[in-house]
Amino acid sequence: MSTSTTNAAAWLNEAKAHPFEVREAPLWQPEENEILVRNHAVAINPVDGGLQTRAWWPMNYPTMLGQDVAGDVVAVGPNVTRFKVGDRVLGHAVGMATKQNQHNAFQAHTILQINMTSEIPDNVPYENAAVLPLAFSTACCGLFQDQFLKLQYPTEPRASVTGSTVLVWGGASSVGSNAIQLAVAAGYEVISTASQKNFGLVKKLGASQVFEYNSPTIADDLIKALQGKTLAGVMDCIGFSATPICGEIVSKSEGSKFIATVQGRFPTPPEGVEVKQVFGTTIKDNAVGKAVYDDFLPQALKAGSFVPAPEPLIVGKGLEKIQVAVDRYAEGGISAQKLVVLL
Repeated sequence: MSTSTTNAAAWLNEAKAHPFEVREAPLWQPEENEILVRNHAVAINPVDGGLQTRAWWPMNYPTMLGQDVAGDVVAVGPNVTRFKVGDRVLGHAVGMATKQNQHNAFQAHTILQINMTSEIPDNVPYENAAVLPLAFSTACCGLFQDQFLKLQYPTEPRASVTGSTVLVWGGASSVGSNAIQLAVAAGYEVISTASQKNFGLVKKLGASQVFEYNSPTIADDLIKALQGKTLAGVMDCIGFSATPICGEIVSKSEGSKFIATVQGRFPTPPEGVEVKQVFGTTIKDNAVGKAVYDDFLPQALKAGSFVPAPEPLIVGKGLEKIQVAVDRYAEGGISAQKLVVLL
């Protein structure tokens, strides 16, 4: 049972309400295959601002937002043997999918599903661990699910080289930082794009080649780089204007003609090219969740072969700071960083 007796949350009382109202929340009890976590850090994603101000996703109000948490296990559900009270964990809070408030991140205590949770080693601070979950899940959705690129799973130690190449568009983004490391751990070569200032980061994460995404010759440059290689597919971590360029590249390369994209509105792709939007929480419902959060990530974090990226930018401490962080994303200018609030 939990030793905590109270909970509080940054509530969204109605559609488009601003700011969040910080007040008491129920202290949840974990059910089968669930754990209760006392959050020490939560990360904010650009999607949170849109959910608050545009209310484009159906939600049951009052509700909370947030998907990235890192903290300590304070209670475990029936038949849970993998985790125990006191374990340091990160997890993807899946309330956006379940529409149940206990599964949201912007509160002191969150219920996590065990197949969307990973242990974190003592040398990884909570604020670094918190940058991972949503972006990690989103990358895994595009790379490993049967309906997407269907790559072989990542392993620690790294899988044997497949001889195929994955193109990760937007390698310095949150999703891109995870996609590069995951694809490399699964045995694939990664070619990526980024702004010039982030080339070093993207190569450090494992990309063999990095190209300036703003270059007027980017499509031709990537088509040339992929000559003689077998493309295993594209993980488009930016969407919007990037998707048509990815379509052009894929149509002129050998191998898979599939583009997994984080953004769902795109023009008709070239003939033979398939484009599909990813939704990170879907991996909770199939074998991918366990394969990445249980079989891979804890071991890879412990070995240091997988690093939390991008770097956390701490906005402050306390539930009241969550609104500040959400608003900060709307101002723009965040590059190769993710906003984090300590609790």
